[in-house]
Amino acid sequence: MARILVVDDEIGIRELLSEILYDEGHTIELAENAAQAREARLRSRPDLVLLDIWMPDTDGVSLLKEWGSQGLLDMPVIMMSGHATIDTAVEATRIGAIDFLEKPITLQRLLKTVAAGLTRTRITPPAVPAAAAAPAPALAGAPGAGVAPAAGAETRSVAAGADGQAAVLPAATTAATGQLGGVSLDLPLREARDAFERIYFEYHLGRENHSMTRVSEKTGLERTHLYRKLKQLGIESSRKRAV
Repeated sequence: MARILVVDDEIGIRELLSEILYDEGHTIELAENAAQAREARLRSRPDLVLLDIWMPDTDGVSLLKEWGSQGLLDMPVIMMSGHATIDTAVEATRIGAIDFLEKPITLQRLLKTVAAGLTRTRITPPAVPAAAAAPAPALAGAPGAGVAPAAGAETRSVAAGADGQAAVLPAATTAATGQLGGVSLDLPLREARDAFERIYFEYHLGRENHSMTRVSEKTGLERTHLYRKLKQLGIESSRKRAV
């Protein structure tokens, strides 16, 4: 999935968009003004940006122009506003925005626009000359390897071990037991994902002695969204909580 930067000075809109897009499997970073957006753009190199037009420090159109002039507009940008005129939307598109979302944004319109934006062509690095590109050794049984798995070789998958470390499990065993890291593979996808996320967050909460600041840093989720996610999963976040 994609890394998406949401820039909006209204906390309610940031949280709502973050929750919707996170549930779609994306990694979300939030910024409440242009200054934070600049830092996030340079730090995380998002695959797509949702950018509000009206912000207290620098408006979204000016920030869009700035990124364009600095050669930083190498990702799709979708503008958002509840008060912009048609002229403003046209101007943003002319500068480099790929689309415009009018607030209030409907769920269907948001998901459709984001999906379309992520399919847009991005700047790709120069191709490595064929002579300089040494072929990587093909893994036995890998797609396109052209060879069958070696005798006795096992295809393996990764799951969380009891100590929280990554454990390599034979795929054959996983298929036979119908379990992956303690999660039943017979569950619907959403329920299986919730079950895995519950294991994941409980592990990090225990490891960080329930310090929400450290868990937020470890998992890459903003604290507000982390609290919301834990509540959604039915995880108690306050016991033994460290400062």
